Amino acid sequence: MEPQRNALGEELQVCSLDPLTGFYRDGFTTTGPEDLGSHTVCAVVTEEFLQHQKAIGNDLSTPMPQYGFPGLKPGDRWAVCAGRWLESYEAGLASPVMLAATNEAALEIVPRDALAENAADVPDDLRELME
Repeated sequence: MEPQRNALGEELQVCSLDPLTGFYRDGFTTTGPEDLGSHTVCAVVTEEFLQHQKAIGNDLSTPMPQYGFPGLKPGDRWAVCAGRWLESYEAGLASPVMLAATNEAALEIVPRDALAENAADVPDDLRELME
């Protein structure tokens, strides 16, 4: 598989190793033909986001050990389906996203501006924040 890029056009960064996320459970938002849900947005889940996802039929907070799923709590990073994240965004309940760990494939579903306005990335050089 060819290296995948992030929403910034750079090398895809890890989303979460604890809990271990990703469609392929590799810690990344790596995607492929088997990933029909496009688990490509690296979300930092909030309580409001988790509640909204549960309300639309995507329960991310209840543990399902049979699938190796620990259940998420606010502050966890998780590779969420781009379409599901967009539903929460459109409802005004989007979670923050890590653009460096969000797969560029998410841009096929989610507008770049929607991701950018919810970006939670911290620059490598913190001096950028002081300008």
